Amino acid sequence: MEINFNKNNDGLVPAIIQDATTKNVLMLGYMNEEAYQKTLDSKKVTFFSRTKNRLWTKGEESGNFLNLVTIKNDCDEDTLLITVNPVGPTCHKGSDTCWNQDNSQSFGFLSDLEATIQSRKENQDNEKSYVASLFREGMNKIAQKVGEEAVEVVIEAKDDNEKLFLDESADLLFHYLILLQAKGYKLNDIVEVLKSRG
Repeated sequence: MEINFNKNNDGLVPAIIQDATTKNVLMLGYMNEEAYQKTLDSKKVTFFSRTKNRLWTKGEESGNFLNLVTIKNDCDEDTLLITVNPVGPTCHKGSDTCWNQDNSQSFGFLSDLEATIQSRKENQDNEKSYVASLFREGMNKIAQKVGEEAVEVVIEAKDDNEKLFLDESADLLFHYLILLQAKGYKLNDIVEVLKSRG
């Protein structure tokens, strides 16, 4: 990997630190060539501290190390993207990230949909909400809907109408997310089970 440590007069390149699992950005630091090499050798992310004017391994005092997973160089060869498995909070102020955000797994739109489903579950008196009505009717109705949607997906999988297959697949996933929350779980719980199967 060619890294242009000489592009700036200080011999430093920015290093963006990203959680390898959640894909959240945890912090930004700077590396010189020595810090980069120490990171590779130790498998613990090491920066060059501009305030202390020395190498600094994240976690050397707190124990909150950033265990190296991958390092990628950008197109201009002067910025690093480093994926890590963090041990504890990343920010020196105690938060998961240096932007004071939780380092929790997000599935984009699906996480937003889960939040909407949770809101409907918590506000079951909403007469206009289909989701709230399912929660009012209880577990049997919710499980029945998942079964019905699963059968419809199987039927459409055997036909050639791709739009109907995708529509029914979306219905199945939607109702499955409702069932998960009815049982007290979320999508991330299923992801953890799948990950544990290696």
